[in-house]
This record gives sequence, C-alpha cells and structure tokens, in this order.
Amino acid sequence: MPQNATAASGPGKGKPPVTLGTKNFTEELILGELYAQALRAKGFTVNVKPNIGPSEVVARELEAGDIDGYPEYTGTIVAVLGHDSRPLTNARQAFARAAAYERRHGAALLAMAPAEDTDVLVTTPTYAASHHLSSVGDLGKLSSSPTLAAAPEFRTRLAGLLGLEQVYGVHNLHFLPVKIGTQYETLRKGQADVVAVFTTDGELSQGGYKLLRDPKKIFGFQNVTFAVRRDTLEREGPAFADTIDMVSAKLSTQALRLMNAAVELDQQRPGPVARQFLAANGMI
Repeated sequence: MPQNATAASGPGKGKPPVTLGTKNFTEELILGELYAQALRAKGFTVNVKPNIGPSEVVARELEAGDIDGYPEYTGTIVAVLGHDSRPLTNARQAFARAAAYERRHGAALLAMAPAEDTDVLVTTPTYAASHHLSSVGDLGKLSSSPTLAAAPEFRTRLAGLLGLEQVYGVHNLHFLPVKIGTQYETLRKGQADVVAVFTTDGELSQGGYKLLRDPKKIFGFQNVTFAVRRDTLEREGPAFADTIDMVSAKLSTQALRLMNAAVELDQQRPGPVARQFLAANGMI
C-alpha cells in the first residue's frame, strides 16, 4: 500500500496533533525526523520543534507541555536531569533509573535503542603518542595544562569536567567552551589539545583520531530512548508508542554514525537522510 494511503487510514488518523522537540546537535535533528516521519506514515499529525537547546532546556519544555516528547539518552537523564551520581553498572540499570525519573515528572520513557551515543575525549594520534595518552585519566599526569574544548554544559556535568576532576583526579585542564559541531575544527586548528565529542559522530568514520578510554565510565551508558508525556500517550493511543519503539529497535550505533556523516560531511539535510533510513527498513 502506498505511504500516503497508509497514513490516510492509519491508527493516527484523527488523533490530536503532537509536537516533538529535539536538542541542539545534528544527531538529535536526525532522530527527530526519524520519529516524526514514521509517525506521520501511520497517520499521526506531527510538528517538530528542532534545535531547542541542551537537555536541561528541552526537559523543561516537556514538563511544561510545550512539547509532547523528544529523543534523549538514558545516562543523560540519570546524571544531568536527575543529578544522580550513583555508579551505573550496565545499560539496563541506566534505563531503569532514567524511566523512574521520567515517571516522577509526568512522562514515560519508551524503549531503549541498541544505539549508544556516549561522550568521548578525542585527540590527534600525534598528541596522544607524544604525551603517552590512552585513557582520560592519563591527562592528569601531564605537567602542562592541556586545553579541552567541549560544549559549554560539559563544564558543570558529572559526565564531563566534574567527573574528570572528582573520579579521575584530573585538575590541570584549561576548559574552552565551543559550539557543538565545531570541536573537530578546534582540534585541527590547534586551538585545543583534546575535544569532547560523541561516539556516533560522522567525523569519526573518517579515522585519524585517538579516542581516549573511559575505564571508570564517567560518561556512563547513553542508549537512545524517547521521553514522552503520559497524557500524550493516553490521547494518541498505543500505536503512537509502538511506532516510536519500532524506529528505536532499528537504530544501531553504526547506523547513527553513518547518518550523522551524511549530514555533517556530505551536507545532506536531516529529513531526506531520515527518510532513506526509514524506507530501507520498511517503516515508510
């Protein structure tokens, strides 16, 4: 059956419109399009409010009812929104704590995707070799003060500068706040020695970087998931959550990296990239 015919007769037909939000970086824009397009193919009326800001800002909009749901990451909910610094031992535990947080704030957490997007500290192979860097803790052994470039919110997060200081004892870093997406350029220009990026970044598919290990897991477990208001779920019916879960089930870390590369490196738009993935997986 053609997609428009499916949408016209799908389970979302006649349901109230919903607004999905996204955070402020490429992968979130792609995820927003993936979920929105899949829902529209089922007949739901979906608006997207993209590029809202970091988790703290988007979560406030969700709780206020300005948006109905948004793609998020399990560990970010636990550490950044829930301010829960207790160690996490596995991805399921991260999901359970994240789900509990959302329940306390009028929302539900839908299925956890296989895809995981964690922060990772990256440097050049040359810098790593000359300074004997293999893990993030090695930064604290340097006699110099390396410059670390990252998004501004990295400064105040346990899954960030606070974790580096408190867990690894790294106190010698000079922090340079930069806009998400410009970290690699900052590294290439020599404005930073180390940058905080994401494991699903398209740039990493090109090689040429040294990823520093995080053996104490300060960056936690960051599986893609979807936070949605409980009243929205009730209004939209079970097919709404089922459709979002269907998309999440198909998302792998490598799939996200390739879609990010298509947007960041090949200059494609998030919408068509998302549509191609959904079509290839029989979801539209």
